[in-house]
Amino acid sequence: MKFSMLALAATALAAVQGFSVSPASVRQATPLFSAAVDVDTKAALATAANEARGLAMDSIAAAHSGHMGLPLGAAEVGAILYGSEMTYNAKDPQWMNRDRFILSAGHGSMFLYSWLNLAGFDLPIDELKNFRQHHSQTPGHPEFPNSEHTTPGIESTTGPLGQGVANAVGLAASEKMAEAVYNTDDHKIFDHHIFALAGDGCFQEGVSAEAACFAAHEKLDNLIILYDANEVTLDKMAEYTQSEDVLKRYEAYGWEVYDIDGHDLDAVQTTIAAAKASNNGKPKFIKCNTIIGKGMEETEGTNAAHGEAGVPYVDKAKSNIGLPEGEKWYVSEGTRNFFTDVQKKNEAAYNEWQNTFAAWKEANPALATQLDNAVNDKVPSAAEMVDSIPATGQTDAEATRVSGNKAIQQIAKLVPHYVSGSADLHGSCRNYIEDGGNYGAGFDKSYAGRNLYFGIREHAMGSILNGFAYHGLFKASGSTFLVFVDYLRPTVRVASLAELNAVSYILTHDSIGVGEDGPTHQPVETVSGLRVIPNLDVYRPADAEETVAAMIHSVTRKDGPTALIFSRQNIDQNTDVDYKERRNGALKGGYIAKKETADLDLIIIATGSEVPHALNAAAEMPGARVVSMPCTSVFDKQSADYKESVLPSSCTKRIAMEAGVSDIWYKYASKVVGVDRFGFSAPGDTVMEELGMTAENLKKEIASM
Repeated sequence: MKFSMLALAATALAAVQGFSVSPASVRQATPLFSAAVDVDTKAALATAANEARGLAMDSIAAAHSGHMGLPLGAAEVGAILYGSEMTYNAKDPQWMNRDRFILSAGHGSMFLYSWLNLAGFDLPIDELKNFRQHHSQTPGHPEFPNSEHTTPGIESTTGPLGQGVANAVGLAASEKMAEAVYNTDDHKIFDHHIFALAGDGCFQEGVSAEAACFAAHEKLDNLIILYDANEVTLDKMAEYTQSEDVLKRYEAYGWEVYDIDGHDLDAVQTTIAAAKASNNGKPKFIKCNTIIGKGMEETEGTNAAHGEAGVPYVDKAKSNIGLPEGEKWYVSEGTRNFFTDVQKKNEAAYNEWQNTFAAWKEANPALATQLDNAVNDKVPSAAEMVDSIPATGQTDAEATRVSGNKAIQQIAKLVPHYVSGSADLHGSCRNYIEDGGNYGAGFDKSYAGRNLYFGIREHAMGSILNGFAYHGLFKASGSTFLVFVDYLRPTVRVASLAELNAVSYILTHDSIGVGEDGPTHQPVETVSGLRVIPNLDVYRPADAEETVAAMIHSVTRKDGPTALIFSRQNIDQNTDVDYKERRNGALKGGYIAKKETADLDLIIIATGSEVPHALNAAAEMPGARVVSMPCTSVFDKQSADYKESVLPSSCTKRIAMEAGVSDIWYKYASKVVGVDRFGFSAPGDTVMEELGMTAENLKKEIASM
């Protein structure tokens, strides 16, 4: 049965008008523009909203899995974003000046897939029919394009609540940086906005609060957060676990806040237009009061609407909102035509931008090359960097955090789009880029600065770094003490599964060698805890040259992030091996740091600060080989021939040493000298000696084999 567009629109508008909030509950920080949607467009948007609801219901019902509440409850928000207020080109989803949309409440992924299909992205109805199925482009939660999924229009991997809000802050920060670095007085090539849709769960998670403070402090007024305020969480109504006024909280942070009826197309459009036009140094927070699961009377407005509990009522709900009875994944010709017109409008803006971009490139050839390199991830190869970065010449013992400081200066010269930041620990982690300037607003900062100050906000730092990577214009690293990486571990995990090679982590004070600060600051399980994250390369270098290699790897790797583990204490240099041999060996994850001078009868494997102990222990053992293994995951990916040349299977007498938990090393050795307990407060040398991290104890353990 076919419904006329007029009938569909009338039903849709009636449904939209069925929800309202009193004028007294509407708060706005600035006057709104008179930009009400015209009658024909409003009818088309209302129809599209209900058809998006239908797509979500049919896909979730077919999968018998998913979350129906948000796609039904926030449909009018989606209609305004994709049908009116966002600038994008569905035919060129990687256009660098597009507006970005992030679904922080990633469980509501059918909201996003429905709107991408309607807006003309290459996400056909068949993919919606395969929602949550193997090899589909519509996974359970949105996934940034990677080797598993290449869904166009997905700007961020979301699912862990709150992460998308913080990712959006990172994209907004990156966009401000792009404006400052690349725009000129004559040509503006970056001026887009970052949108994110989030729910109560996102704002209960602390990471969103950390990131919101950063966004307000750095005046990221290109950021617009839409709060799907449906008063529901999974277990209970939201009032069961929260009582704060979220709007007042964000207002106190320094955001511009709005409070609207999220089902009123005029209110949504007018408010978003006002937020986009307000360049007052304040990020924007729009509370959209909605009914979760709107249109499904059996569950709407309750926590039962959150998931797939409404599946038995899908056919009735679709009929109630005016969709043709018996037709699944229905999209009217009128809606397709409407979005064809939207795309024509967007393509006109896109073509105008292309003209500006062409003129900018002609006027700024050096900047154009830098931008092209950034967008296409062009950096010198690892081999080229090994050759071009001068030998450190380091012969005295030196902490690898100090070696890292020297190396990062070289990397910053070779990769102009490389930036770095710290969670209030630049002075300790030593990752400050000299002459790079400081990022942000006020004081001595500018948006072109290459050093970011995140404050004591590790979790937000990790999410913001991911946001920089999602934005696609800068490589970004962030630093803290290794022991505090667990504060940002969820973001490291997402970076790894999203294959974000533009992200790296500089984690210092790497072991019990920290000493006097005691066990709260002495990581023992942490390095191995990072090593077990799939697709995360963890480098713990043993000297200055290995540190150079680790830094090189972090900016040349193509398929995921890198964690750089640096020491606080000084480490002896292995000057018996040529600097390029150490660099190239470290780039393979492991190499021979001392070759036996007699028949091979023992292999000592060590990493980081324990390599000098291994070298000292082997000095009087002619048949002993020492293998430095700064990165186990990279070593494991080497050819079978190379691994056999380093760790020949004929030599089974092997011992490994690391100042951390021992389990991981049994993959390579039959005996491990490790630290399977927490440390204690004392000078670092004392802690190391008491817990067996010395050449003498290693010799003793070898003798017992």
